[in-house]
Amino acid sequence: TRLAASEITGQDGKAGIIEKYFSLSQTDTTCLKDIGLYPEEMRVGDDILCLHTLSDVEDLPGKVGTDCRFEKLSTDRSDCRLSFAAPVGVLLSCNHVYNQFIFIDDHAENLKNFEQTARNMQSLSRYSRANQVNKEWIDEYLNEAHSKGLISVRCHCNVMAWSDDRDELKRIRNDVGSQLALMECKPRHNTVDTPTLFWAGIPGNEADFPAEESFYTFLGQALCLFVEETNYKSSLSPFGIKMVDRVSGRPLHIDISDLPMKKGITTNRNKFILGPSGSGKSFFTNHMVRQYYEQGAHVLLVDTGNSYLGLSQLIHNRTHGEDGIYFTYTNENPIAFNPFYVEDGVFDIEKKESIKTLILTLWKRDDEAPKRSEEVALSNAVSAYIDLIGKDSSVTPCFNTFYEFVRDDYRRQLEQKNVREKDFDIDNFLNVLEPYYRGGEYDYLLNSDKELDLLHKRFIVFELDNIKDHKILFPVTTIIIMEAFINKMRKLKGIRKLILIEEAWKAIASANMADYIKYLYKTVRKYFGEAIVVTQEVEDIISSPIVKESIINNSDCKILLDQRKYLNKFDSIHNLLGLTDKERSQILSINMANHPGRKYKEVFFSLGGTQSAVYATEVSLEEYYTYTTEESEKMELFALAEKLDGNLELAIKRLAESKRNPQSSTT
Repeated sequence: TRLAASEITGQDGKAGIIEKYFSLSQTDTTCLKDIGLYPEEMRVGDDILCLHTLSDVEDLPGKVGTDCRFEKLSTDRSDCRLSFAAPVGVLLSCNHVYNQFIFIDDHAENLKNFEQTARNMQSLSRYSRANQVNKEWIDEYLNEAHSKGLISVRCHCNVMAWSDDRDELKRIRNDVGSQLALMECKPRHNTVDTPTLFWAGIPGNEADFPAEESFYTFLGQALCLFVEETNYKSSLSPFGIKMVDRVSGRPLHIDISDLPMKKGITTNRNKFILGPSGSGKSFFTNHMVRQYYEQGAHVLLVDTGNSYLGLSQLIHNRTHGEDGIYFTYTNENPIAFNPFYVEDGVFDIEKKESIKTLILTLWKRDDEAPKRSEEVALSNAVSAYIDLIGKDSSVTPCFNTFYEFVRDDYRRQLEQKNVREKDFDIDNFLNVLEPYYRGGEYDYLLNSDKELDLLHKRFIVFELDNIKDHKILFPVTTIIIMEAFINKMRKLKGIRKLILIEEAWKAIASANMADYIKYLYKTVRKYFGEAIVVTQEVEDIISSPIVKESIINNSDCKILLDQRKYLNKFDSIHNLLGLTDKERSQILSINMANHPGRKYKEVFFSLGGTQSAVYATEVSLEEYYTYTTEESEKMELFALAEKLDGNLELAIKRLAESKRNPQSSTT
């Protein structure tokens, strides 16, 4: 893309590319520095420059390519392909500028000059064998140009690195030489032409380039010396999450929700997260939802493993109990609601469908699909009951009165219509649903006289670990929570809302729930919400068509963590998620070449199947102890908090400081 004039020269409050070049800085507010030209070196402010050039064919490798295999991030199942010049691009870990020049002269004139030179070499060949060899090389160049229609160009590349420390500069000089050697180039440290080439490298000043520093080649080969990669840049969007550049370790602000929607890359904000145990999944999700919360979003989490206990308690303490609400399902304090309660008394089509889906889930087993006649009968029963409570205020809307309506009034309606038992077995229906009716084992679940108050709390966790293996309570409770969230979405307009479902999604991944999940995703999109499903069980997602049709297909952002545990099953994941070969290579490169001096886990993001990147989740020790799911670390933290009169935030700070400095005391 051609640069605009303002991008080259700058504008008020924002430096242009020329200003950045003269100050050797990427910041928008640059400080122009004195430039010193000395016989032995060149300085820009305090920085001393060193220059390596590729200006002679003899310094180049015998063969170049558009890309090459990067071994550190490749496996026997995947190739990580980088540009041929990547070693002097993002893989060179020092401050540097890589200048690439291609001079497209008069192609016909170039070849004409070479023809003349070849004739001169031929005439002088009797005096020197070298002239004969040169003539043969020129002939070969001309034959390639004519037979393949290649364009003759002049090319030059240089790496300009700098440091304000002379010892550091020696190391940088060696690093640049090593990276050029990786490209099979001959490192040539140029100590004479630094000022001249610095001047010629000013954007727009290529005309001052010294012609003797270039070499002849063809356009295709010259382009192979271009760097195709760039460092990740922070998003311009005000909303986003903080991640880290996997190569440089530089903090980045990235928007995986709003900006992709505005640009048309994605059509929804929903996310699907897949990562095995130990891959850093809990760390990433804690890190993400904390930042959503701090930017004003309403967050609701459905968990089955106490992954969010630390973060929830920290928010609870900070807000003096006003937020960070943690619901744990117990027999003494079950999660209950009333599916027939609506605040404004209006039952729209979506609400009716959700009631029907809930009752269908209670009535039919996962592997038992309802007949069309049964669906119609149930839908009519729900509609007739809603009409009744709209006309008769003496009928209290709840499951008990719905059950009684079906048992008495609706039975008579079916008899009048001559509905046969095989089309809708009302006695079977009542018998299966009896446990949820007054006096039944689960009569508390759907007859609550109070609503779950989710409206005024911004961070809520539902911990369902106690019932995750219960075939009845687990799916019903999950639906109750999702229904409460949908009601919250309808009331909170213009505010970002997020529901994150950990392994609890398995409770709703049945054929009877497919339409309900689609309805949830549709409603979430409509009301500025995000539905995020998190899982570590590959077998579950591979074997469930419901997951693909209802969850994955409705999640335009796919987030994957280290998949090496699933390497033998990765082909199935590849096909299920519709990954490209590039995305496959990126995923399998995760955590392959992590910096030994930093503690982080890498994360892959795919947006709409068109953009993908790998970032790192690198957190402070304070964040680490807030998010940790390691039992011994959690016990150490909560024991310290107890000593500090329940001050969890202070306990986190003390514990982090003690790990940073083992000499300090944690008491």
